[in-house]
Amino acid sequence: MTDTTDTTKATTMPMSSNEHFAQAAGDPYRYGVYLRPDPVTCAAVTAVTAQLRAQYGLVSAGAFPPHATLVGSRHLPGPVEETIAAVTRAVTDVPAFTVHNAGVRRLGVGLVYDVHHLADGVTPNTAFVDLAARIDTAVAPLETTAPNPAANPFDADTFHAHLSLLSHDMYVRPDLFAEVEEYITGLRVPFSDDFVGDTVTLYRTRSDDWAGRWWQTLTWEHVHTWRLHH
Repeated sequence: MTDTTDTTKATTMPMSSNEHFAQAAGDPYRYGVYLRPDPVTCAAVTAVTAQLRAQYGLVSAGAFPPHATLVGSRHLPGPVEETIAAVTRAVTDVPAFTVHNAGVRRLGVGLVYDVHHLADGVTPNTAFVDLAARIDTAVAPLETTAPNPAANPFDADTFHAHLSLLSHDMYVRPDLFAEVEEYITGLRVPFSDDFVGDTVTLYRTRSDDWAGRWWQTLTWEHVHTWRLHH
């Protein structure tokens, strides 16, 4: 007997964002909203972090896609469409802006491409700070306290836009810092001195141990992209 069941709808209907990223109460997921650099700079970040993994086993910066954090790891347990809608409202009518890369600088315990300032290297890029503030305001009402994460509150006074090259591993291997800094300097990886900041991305991350060395088990998925207008 010929099977005449119509499977067209089941095989061609696209899955909604919320169906794909559905999560249960007490889930292990966090969300981050990032500014994606231009492809040349993304390739530079990937090259440096891949080298640090290959040579020293350092993985934390390379555990993420290349990005400058706008809103850090947040526990947003509601339907993902709520987060997408909130960020959409926040970035609507926000213009793209020029991002300047001052090169490798120390930040905290690690090393970054410093993209926080204007071309003078001194004046903060207020467009960057304002964008982060808008997105923080948008997602804050959707956030709930997670069982075990460190807080990631936004503070305009301490916000510093950067692209991580070497980060959390240094909490456990500070003895390697000077050697790794010399190694990164010697790589001479080309990057863009400036690029257009026009691509905002939402990623979902998970880890087996947010309270510990979470970067050793971190995985991520791209959720959504927005383009700022030119």
